[in-house]
Amino acid sequence: MGEKPLDTTLKASEVNLAARIRNLIVVTVAAVLSVLIVLALQTQGTAASLSSLANASVPLEEALANGQPSFVEFYADWCTSCQAMAGDMAALREEYGDRVNFVMLNVDNSKWLPEMGRYEVDGIPHFVFFNPQGEAIGQAIGEQPRTIVAANLEALLAGRPLPYNRQAGRISDVTSGPVPGAQGDDPRRHGAQVQD
Repeated sequence: MGEKPLDTTLKASEVNLAARIRNLIVVTVAAVLSVLIVLALQTQGTAASLSSLANASVPLEEALANGQPSFVEFYADWCTSCQAMAGDMAALREEYGDRVNFVMLNVDNSKWLPEMGRYEVDGIPHFVFFNPQGEAIGQAIGEQPRTIVAANLEALLAGRPLPYNRQAGRISDVTSGPVPGAQGDDPRRHGAQVQD
């Protein structure tokens, strides 16, 4: 048996070198990702945000009493359509803000529940247009192109009917209860079989 034993120190150094290379790659990738995240946050910070729009908005009470037309947006920070429109809303505010009150009402704030009921806010973003006397004259619901909102603002300023006054979508009126003797999974019939 003239075989020499394997040199295990060489293998240990190879494993150590491989671990060092792997760690170097992980650290490099982490550093690059960190830089990209910082750059993305800085870029995002320059765009309009809902909170910056809300902080710059005119209080509702003041807007409805100062003799200027008003544009009210019901929004929420988690609303992706609201977020998508934030840049357009900032640009519109920049263009029309000296002649139109821009008001932001967060639907997550229970303070606005009476207004949400009054203007039938059941989806966001929900926009309400007010004439200079503080009367609601039109609404739009959902994500809107900037040109549509701008056309409504131009009409609002000119005292003309809004060209894109979007009422609530088609609804089904529920005016009657369950049909007597009807069978099925009508949730309004729950407990109808119970006798006293």
